[in-house]
Amino acid sequence: MTARLRGVLEGVLLGFPILVALAGPLVAGPVDAPLSGAAASPSLPPGGGHPLGTDVLGRDMLALVLRGGVSVLGTTAGALLLGYTAGVLLGLLAAGSRRPVDEAVMRTLDLLLAFPGLLLLVTLAATDRRQWYWLVAAAGLLQIPPIARLVRGAALAPASRTTVEALRMQGHRWAYIHLRHLAREVAAPIATDAGTRFSVVLYLLASANFLGLGLPSSSPDWAVLIERNSDAIFAQPAAVLVPAALLMSLCVGGNLLVDHALARRRLIP
Repeated sequence: MTARLRGVLEGVLLGFPILVALAGPLVAGPVDAPLSGAAASPSLPPGGGHPLGTDVLGRDMLALVLRGGVSVLGTTAGALLLGYTAGVLLGLLAAGSRRPVDEAVMRTLDLLLAFPGLLLLVTLAATDRRQWYWLVAAAGLLQIPPIARLVRGAALAPASRTTVEALRMQGHRWAYIHLRHLAREVAAPIATDAGTRFSVVLYLLASANFLGLGLPSSSPDWAVLIERNSDAIFAQPAAVLVPAALLMSLCVGGNLLVDHALARRRLIP
């Protein structure tokens, strides 16, 4: 595959679902407005004034799809921001501290790493905490331990330790050494991890919504639409295949973009 063709493929796969997510609500109207075709029959195939048909409740699928990408992008971005912010800081803290502090930080994170993520999502659903911010907090919390371990390992590399010792002998403070110098040293591993973790978080959040453990069933989120219409897939396949294709395109496009960017910087072969 030529570089030009690959660039076009990346742009289409990643750009189209993002465009739908960002511009969709503007085209479809306010989120709390009544959906067009609300009185239509359920699970109608495309046609008859409904380009993508209707869902199991008789709502216009096109309007739902146009509104559903905001929650997908918002929750994924929020969880990644939370995970990387806390994970990088804790990883640098562990790498730059004495052994007792390092052990305390890492063993605490090991406990969190061993905690079943599904159990956390089930607990939130059972206590009726289905708001988007609870979902973001749960997904972000689950990403902190692996990110912190990655950052700590990169910061403890022999080359990094030698440079840190030299900077300490020059009288530089902890904040300068770890938050400025080492942060640049661990940027490459973090960038390599970002593409895979984007897919992991997207998969986790979509799975939670698909299993009914995430957003309320009334949400137009793409994963929720798949779950709500899965029983009618043979009568109205567009209600499942269209949001599923958008999720898949977003995931694959993100991975291709990150891989291409890293390859150009010679961070990967």
